[in-house]
Amino acid sequence: MPNSDASQPLFMYSTVVSDVGTVRSNNQDSAFAGEHLIAICDGMGGHAGGDTASTIAIRSLAHIECDNAQGDVQAVSHMMATSVMAAHDAIVGKAKRERKLAGMGTTVTSVAMVAGYWVLAHIGDSRAYLLHDGRLIRMTSDHSYVQHLIDTGRISAAEARNHPQRNVVMRVLGDFDIDSRPDIAIRKANPADRWLLCSDGLCGVLEDSTLEEVLSSCSDQEECAQRLVSMALRAGSTDNVTAVIADATLALDADAFDLPHQTPLIGGAASASLEPIADIINESVASAPALRDAKQSPAARAAALRHGKDPEENAQDQNKEQRVAQPSTVREENGERANPDTGEIPVVQKLNGRISADPNDPEVAKAIENEQVDQTKTKRTRRRRTRAFGIIVAVIVLLCAAAGGLLTYRWSQSKYYIGDDNGTVAIFQGVPTNLFGLKLSHTVTDMNMKTSDLPPSWQEQLTQGISFDSYDEA
Repeated sequence: MPNSDASQPLFMYSTVVSDVGTVRSNNQDSAFAGEHLIAICDGMGGHAGGDTASTIAIRSLAHIECDNAQGDVQAVSHMMATSVMAAHDAIVGKAKRERKLAGMGTTVTSVAMVAGYWVLAHIGDSRAYLLHDGRLIRMTSDHSYVQHLIDTGRISAAEARNHPQRNVVMRVLGDFDIDSRPDIAIRKANPADRWLLCSDGLCGVLEDSTLEEVLSSCSDQEECAQRLVSMALRAGSTDNVTAVIADATLALDADAFDLPHQTPLIGGAASASLEPIADIINESVASAPALRDAKQSPAARAAALRHGKDPEENAQDQNKEQRVAQPSTVREENGERANPDTGEIPVVQKLNGRISADPNDPEVAKAIENEQVDQTKTKRTRRRRTRAFGIIVAVIVLLCAAAGGLLTYRWSQSKYYIGDDNGTVAIFQGVPTNLFGLKLSHTVTDMNMKTSDLPPSWQEQLTQGISFDSYDEA
């Protein structure tokens, strides 16, 4: 059991570089790089879902940057586990409230430095590597289907790299009925230890030997992260690519000088909302530096055109300056908090430029009256539209009654679901039901995955069918 007394005062410095890549339309990775905490979260679940899930996870972990439990290693390890599980609950809750986010999830791999020890929390298939005494050590095991096949001796590590189910994750935070408890590990920290946390967009295309060479030979943190991300893109990565680099530094005499302060960096999707994270840790945060290399490569230009962007404007977007966000206390002092939430009382900017939300102010009272009038008009309009809509619906129902069976069948064929096909996982076109004895689905893709290899909770879901709106989503 590690104790909280560290023989040497160690400090951590870190950075992160995250890039959307040349294939994806948005970055679903999120990352945190601070003085006490580093983390990488690889989101999944569609354009909005992956962004949201990974951002929620980063926000749930961020407080550890400023809350080290007075150097109690065991307390921080418990804190990291509960923070990961809290992120799971938050993701599930948001998915239930907003059905468009159903099925979203995220991996989490995070490391905290506490009293001379490393505390690692991990779930999913993002990875943590530790460079110690010039040797690269993989500190996490992928919670993936192919890793399960490797562990059970069914395939080799070389075969796993090109396996058709290499992206199937068995454990992850999200809107699923699976175990959300992360793996926790504690390790003594040493001067010159270097961490690499990365999403599978990086480790999925670069060999461990390549990672070891770059981490060993490139001493500058940001240059090292820039180089790794660029190499992954040039190697053909089709995913978002994120690299977090952190180094342990020994302070020989901590009382003899002021230790330099590092502003925590936020990368990927979470960098779109820096202010909430600044409020959580009560200090300023900054967006991560953009990838400098390969923005005008043929692949990048083609990707920009494919996503409807001008390649020159796309390059300018990627090279925007880093954004810094201050906590709310500083924003309030600087007058930067625009339109605070005051419930139903509107915020009014007076002629003299002052902002007022005082209901006793004549201008605010007038604004309240105007809002009430507008709401009354809106309700009347809504009632008229509701009546008209009811009449139209009744007519449509009568017209469609005779052709209901045909229309229902056509509609069903626009849907897809994942289910059990005689003991194997398959994608079906249609819906898992019958209409007057007519089966409304058929197999379109056999996943070559045995249902019995999946966790019992997943097997139960497959018997009911997991529905999607498109083949790509399935």
